[in-house]
Amino acid sequence: MPSSMLHPRRLLPALLAMLALLLAWGCSSRHEALANDAYVWQVQWTPALDDAIRASNDVVRDWRVLAAEVDERGQWRLMRPDWGVLAASGKPLVAVVRIEDQPAQWDEHGLLAGVQSLLADWRQHELSLVGVEIDYDCAASRLPAYAHFLAALRPLLGTGMELSITALPTWMDSAELDHVLALVDEPVLQVHAVQSPGVGLFEPRQVHTWISEFARRVHKPWRVALPAYGARVAWSTEGQTDAVGSEQPAPIGGAAAHELFADPLAMQGFVAGLQADAPSGLAGIVWSRLPTDDDARAWSMATWRAVLAHEPLRMSLLAQVRNARRSSLRDLVLINTGNADVPLPALIRLEAHCSVADGANGYELERTEQGLFLQRAQGGLLRAGRQLGIGWLRCDGTAALHIESARPH
Repeated sequence: MPSSMLHPRRLLPALLAMLALLLAWGCSSRHEALANDAYVWQVQWTPALDDAIRASNDVVRDWRVLAAEVDERGQWRLMRPDWGVLAASGKPLVAVVRIEDQPAQWDEHGLLAGVQSLLADWRQHELSLVGVEIDYDCAASRLPAYAHFLAALRPLLGTGMELSITALPTWMDSAELDHVLALVDEPVLQVHAVQSPGVGLFEPRQVHTWISEFARRVHKPWRVALPAYGARVAWSTEGQTDAVGSEQPAPIGGAAAHELFADPLAMQGFVAGLQADAPSGLAGIVWSRLPTDDDARAWSMATWRAVLAHEPLRMSLLAQVRNARRSSLRDLVLINTGNADVPLPALIRLEAHCSVADGANGYELERTEQGLFLQRAQGGLLRAGRQLGIGWLRCDGTAALHIESARPH
């Protein structure tokens, strides 16, 4: 028997080893982890933003940094990032130009000159600048003009620089979409948007439909932008969007205003589905937006990292009555002891016999025949590791708080 042949007793283990190797290779190729990019969308660079970049640099592939905004009159607003923090991250950077609204006049020459000037500025710093992204919510009817601009912009970027754009689901029915996609290196499908109080920022079934359709239209690597934030939205009596506040700390009032949030647990499940059965060409996720400690409507850093790392989200919300020393005044607090941001409960029962009490931070005290309740009219999230004062009371007897799913009959 030639020495190159295996003895039958050795042949079976060898075949099993080869089969295991092939199965491992097949599984890894089908389930390769989707890369995570993040939009750094903050206008003001604060110490909290610098800390957030450092704290999440290990879980992000690229930083996509808001570099400039162009308003409807064609006026440019340039951002001033912390160049040192971006350089120290060592990660590839994409400079994002946001074109606001629908310009009254499409000034292609001015836009091209603005991008060139922006790149000249960014190249003065020791950065790993790899591309430019145009973020423009272009109306489908204006896609031909947009395509003309992209065709003119592409050669101006120079060798080694990629051109990407945000793409909208509303473009799917346009015959011009194929032309637009052919002009860019990488499109980013934006699927989070304010639709209605009932739908919120993200409706998984609708998003699956958009993603499947987009995968059929694009013939190159592409990414999908997913939300990691909330927004306060006001609707008119006709059901139209009046105002949206997300990055802005100023509140939006009105009876028709609602707090909308992307649920971290639901988003983690959605990402797991994408990971298990990724559409054709999908290369990764771009998260909107990088959370910071001073961004009240974004997820906490702990929750964001857990979602990106596919770690289990632990939801733990405690309601406590805190006694003050040598005083009958007591604080009512909610404490999030888990690693997941949790929705603020709409109803909390106060078990106490007190004549003096009140709610706080969005909670109002209600006295009913069933007892005392703290009622919250608007939604919200309590970040992981944080606490929120929801009221106070003054009495000498025992008191307790109970989170209720519904008002008892």
